[in-house]
Amino acid sequence: MKILVPVKRVIDYNLKPRVKADGTGVDLANVKMSMNPFDEIAVEEALRLKEKGAATEVVAVSIGPAKAQETLRTALAMGADRAILVETDAEVEPLAVAKILQAIVAEEAPGMVVMGKQAIDDDSNQTGQMLAALLGWGQGTFASKVDVTGDSVAVTREVDAGLETVSLKLPAIVTTDLRLNEPRYASLPNIMKAKSKPLAVKKPEDLGVDIAPRLKVLKVSEPPVRKAGVMVGSVDELVAKLKEMGAVA
Repeated sequence: MKILVPVKRVIDYNLKPRVKADGTGVDLANVKMSMNPFDEIAVEEALRLKEKGAATEVVAVSIGPAKAQETLRTALAMGADRAILVETDAEVEPLAVAKILQAIVAEEAPGMVVMGKQAIDDDSNQTGQMLAALLGWGQGTFASKVDVTGDSVAVTREVDAGLETVSLKLPAIVTTDLRLNEPRYASLPNIMKAKSKPLAVKKPEDLGVDIAPRLKVLKVSEPPVRKAGVMVGSVDELVAKLKEMGAVA
């Protein structure tokens, strides 16, 4: 079975994003970029499934600028077999991403798509669900455990009430949550090997996908500064303060 793993290039999660002075977006100039953390977990899970013998090939795919090749090389260094970059400098919305992935799936015919549940830059949490709908495949979202047996996959998923396990017939879509695994670090020898692994470059138009935006961002602004808390010495003082603020009657 072949596993397709979409990965996204985002601002490194250790950094605090800066909003442009004109409010048109997030400032990406001279900012460290890395693989979306949820996608790292997806790559790791695909590699573990391959190591267990449940998969024969792991293919990483990214949609973004030419520099996204660096993100794909990270996936290759972790252990992915080859990579595909759908190159575009435009902002690609979740539906367009899902349509591009649908076209890639048609070409690659994977048995499973394992992807992060969301990207930390836009937090949309839509692409996996949209892709499942476009393909007509079953989906297991927010996965905290994945077990492949024969032509089915059991996905334990995190829901509000606790854990839920669903059984899906392959091919299927699985989106990964934080507690699924701990991604491995790429070793220096594997980083060197990754430079020679195949990386194909395509364009959205090659796949027949229109990526024209359907949404318009009116303004981007930073959240309001949080006010400092007030220390109180007793419950009575706390109640008095809350009354003073109008929080309680």
